[in-house]
Amino acid sequence: MPDFEPRSATEPTVIEAEVPARKRPKPGERRVQILQALATMLEQPGSERITTASLAARLGVSEAALYRHFASKAQMFEGLIEFIEQSVFSLVNQITERETAGAAQAARVVGMLLQFGEKNPGMARVMVGDALVYENERLQQRMNLFFDKIEASLRQTLREVAVASASAMPGVDAQVQASVLTAFAVGRLQRFARSGFKRLPSENLEASLARML
Repeated sequence: MPDFEPRSATEPTVIEAEVPARKRPKPGERRVQILQALATMLEQPGSERITTASLAARLGVSEAALYRHFASKAQMFEGLIEFIEQSVFSLVNQITERETAGAAQAARVVGMLLQFGEKNPGMARVMVGDALVYENERLQQRMNLFFDKIEASLRQTLREVAVASASAMPGVDAQVQASVLTAFAVGRLQRFARSGFKRLPSENLEASLARML
């Protein structure tokens, strides 16, 4: 949004002596602007495949300007995926440091993951692959690995629960439960993206997690 309000038709015209030159973005700033614009465009429900031409038009620059900062559109999506990975796993680490291992910790991790997607609709489309359908296959593989890591984190904390409950096969029980929770999280994010962001991932979340945990 602009940081000024347009003048009304009744206000007098003011002629300014000089228009200040537009400042050039600082090193790295343009990269961030490109990624922010891409994420914003992904937030449009039902949006078609985003082209570098449409992205450049949104930023008011040439396509060549985009390629000065990213070698390809796949690299732009990789930038979004890196943001997702760094943000989510940083929060996972905080939860595991503060919360005792077990069902409560697992619930916090799943809740955080869904809230992240809810607050970042464009990122949610990347996470579930909707935005990656026509892109490089390695991008989807990287998101698959992301959820594998989430599942591994859940498995580790849920194993404590299985051991405490004297399970005959704590590793297997933890794996099954972690798999169910991960599938639940992916399903909620997919529903959110495919409903045009109308069905929130956090809908009846506490009750749903209570049933599974």
